[in-house]
Amino acid sequence: MRILWTLIKVMIGLAIAIPLGIVALGVIGGLIGLAVVALKLACVAFVGYGLYRVARHLFAPAPKPTTQSYRELPMPDPYYEAAMREVDAHVGRTSSR
Repeated sequence: MRILWTLIKVMIGLAIAIPLGIVALGVIGGLIGLAVVALKLACVAFVGYGLYRVARHLFAPAPKPTTQSYRELPMPDPYYEAAMREVDAHVGRTSSR
């Protein structure tokens, strides 16, 4: 009787463990599959970005350097200049501007 009871417990344990193991392996396999797909997509994106950069280098004109004239520069802020003079007078330093 003792052997029969042990055999029943083993059968119940296996009846629970085998389906759970299959589900767990399926979930792990699915996650591994998603990781492989993401890696493939990243490789394709990397190659595509490289092709874009090469095509842009070959076909796009080089950007012309822009120079600003004196008239295009913004005027200095008089309030900032006054505040800096006040701070310099308070601290005791002379401004190097």
